[in-house]
Amino acid sequence: MNGRVRFLSDDERGSLLKACKPHADLYLAVVLSLTTGARQGEIMSLRWGQIDFARQVITLHETKNGERRALPLVGEAFTLLQERSKVRNLKDDRLFPPKAYAKKAKCLDLTVPWNAARKAAGLSDFHWHDIRHTAASYLAMSGVSLVEIAKVLGHRTLQM
Repeated sequence: MNGRVRFLSDDERGSLLKACKPHADLYLAVVLSLTTGARQGEIMSLRWGQIDFARQVITLHETKNGERRALPLVGEAFTLLQERSKVRNLKDDRLFPPKAYAKKAKCLDLTVPWNAARKAAGLSDFHWHDIRHTAASYLAMSGVSLVEIAKVLGHRTLQM
């Protein structure tokens, strides 16, 4: 089975991040996705208790394959989370709580700002999941082994 393989060039990445920057929630979610390779659902359902600032690790308890996974938290993603932790909602432990009018939602809906950012960045054939491919590509280009990439992304086999 052939899957879709699309990832960002350096220029595209810069354009996307620039287009996301005015929307703090979107920017944080995209930076976390690029940095960790986590799925959109894993990022959007994050809770503060999953973040260990001392060890610089995010622990995913509920993943697609059912196995717990630890994600290194580095660079701008770590800095942005540190900043956000200082002004977080103490009544809601979600990183991306839904807006007041959508209280029953599981997380903040970023569809509108995401589509606007993609358009502004000139990315016509690009999906959120492609950020995951981008993260994997960056890891591979940095010399990280396929076994380690599979571990970070939560793949059970190297075929993925």
